[in-house]
Amino acid sequence: MASVTSRYYDLPVREHVLLDGSVVRYTPVRVLPDPATLAVVGTRVVAPGDRLDRIAAERLGDPEQAWRIADGHRVLDPDTLTATPGTVLRLTVPAGLMPPGADTGVGAGG
Repeated sequence: MASVTSRYYDLPVREHVLLDGSVVRYTPVRVLPDPATLAVVGTRVVAPGDRLDRIAAERLGDPEQAWRIADGHRVLDPDTLTATPGTVLRLTVPAGLMPPGADTGVGAGG
């Protein structure tokens, strides 16, 4: 079972029985949410050398929440978000959820 901060937390764990009777447990594919359904809790301008995990630690209080920033931009490759300095990132969480230590000030931090 995934931890409550994992992007897979709400997904069910399924089982597949192989021909030899052994059971394989798996999590189904996660569908990216519509960014319009997410709450924007701030913005951050990408600086040279930035990494998404460091931005998540700085602004969301946890480096493992970088996936939330990626979800807000509906990207599969999070490295594309920090590839170009000057890019403005929307920091998002599911509506109604405010992570501990989140920087709620909307603005161009950096």
